[in-house]
Amino acid sequence: MRIFELGLIAINFGLLYWAFIANKKSGRGSVMPLAIAFGLVIVQLVVEGGRWQMIPAYLTPLILTAYFFLGKRKEGGRSKIAVTIQAVLLTVYLLVSVALPAVMPVFSFVKPTGPYPVGTTVFHWVDEQRGESYTENPDDRRELMVQIWYPAAEGGGDKRSPYLQNASKMTGAISSKMLDLPAFTFSHLGLVKTYSLLEAKLSDSESRYPVLIFSHGMNGFRNQNMYQVEELASHGYIVVGIDYAYEAAASVFPDGHAAISKTDRDLTSNAEYGKHIPLWTADAAFVLDQVEKLNKNDSKGRFTSKIDIERIGMLGHSFGGAVTLQLMKNDPRVKAALSMDGGFYGPPVSEKGFGKPFFMMYSEETYNKVMISYDDVAKQKGVGTREEFEAPRKEYKLKSGYALAGGGLSLLIPGSKHASYSDLALFSPWLGLGGADPRRDHRIINEFSVAFFDRYLKGKDDSELQRLAAKYPEVNYKVNQ
Repeated sequence: MRIFELGLIAINFGLLYWAFIANKKSGRGSVMPLAIAFGLVIVQLVVEGGRWQMIPAYLTPLILTAYFFLGKRKEGGRSKIAVTIQAVLLTVYLLVSVALPAVMPVFSFVKPTGPYPVGTTVFHWVDEQRGESYTENPDDRRELMVQIWYPAAEGGGDKRSPYLQNASKMTGAISSKMLDLPAFTFSHLGLVKTYSLLEAKLSDSESRYPVLIFSHGMNGFRNQNMYQVEELASHGYIVVGIDYAYEAAASVFPDGHAAISKTDRDLTSNAEYGKHIPLWTADAAFVLDQVEKLNKNDSKGRFTSKIDIERIGMLGHSFGGAVTLQLMKNDPRVKAALSMDGGFYGPPVSEKGFGKPFFMMYSEETYNKVMISYDDVAKQKGVGTREEFEAPRKEYKLKSGYALAGGGLSLLIPGSKHASYSDLALFSPWLGLGGADPRRDHRIINEFSVAFFDRYLKGKDDSELQRLAAKYPEVNYKVNQ
């Protein structure tokens, strides 16, 4: 909970308990408490911004007013039963007022640890060579919203970017399309801030910076790994996040129209997922083309001749990890790739591996699902036959082995879940999407991510990876042969 939220709840409920215990009536003594109670609500709304989870707390001044002016006071005092009932009801109300904002917090990100401040800017790119298959107008072209995070100059900007631009449309789509909850559920995500500075100047500390393409998961969004993209940018990488229109939770375009996800959240088979691979890889390849153009001539002058197109990496979560794998396999421009609990949809890699640096991070949740035997779940409904159950698991193990062959790197974070590799782990403990300590999981992911790309895009030795393997022996870091 935020500072003013805590203050509002603590003081206003303190006033309520005081009025109740003292059995206060209206009069001069009620003016100051009411002024404080209403004033705190106004200050919190103005300074921090309101959210629906705080509605019970926002009503405390009205309850205090009602207690002062509407409550009947019997001569001779109150019965013990009446006092007990009122105390219990007030305490229950306090618990509700605390629980709602606590389990759905306006969370904050950890400050990036690299030497650079982080800048950010957004582009709207249209591929005139491809039509939009998700709309009925044959003249529509494939258009994408892309956000870039980059090493910023000191003093190069002072306005921090919100976590979500066009928050009202984005939060509704995230709630409903990603999490299958009512659209208003995570409206407070619009209050979350990042460390990225809007339209900041690019640092001139280095002549050129390596670039990383980030791919979100199915029905995800370009900002869903903010904990990670800011960290990478602070260590000297230009990170390019793509919204895959109509298959992201939502993409909001400059004219205000939104491409809300039209994909099924319940895709079940590898074949169903595989059908989406060509669109995403074509989008990512197009974005790489645009990055090359940006390097040649950025209309704002920020990135012109500052992007090292010979040092391109890619990273992705979930389905975005599968896309990352496929693009590195097929596009020689991608020199190194990181998949975070990604699938292995689409054609397999050669059994000898990529011949390029590839890093696979597994969650314990996914690993356990892959390794579980048919005999362990045969009595559960909907499992199907042994062949139906084992086929996708065999395919996953086979393709995973191929991808890691010839020196691929891997690790597994104990206790981690699929969403531990995204910001979703921070959204709410009530959802149970993250492990026991999401911040620690993010720290491990970030440290290994930076070390991996430093090793294979910046040409450093593997001493940092080895140091991290010793620092976190529980992750079982491996170099596969």
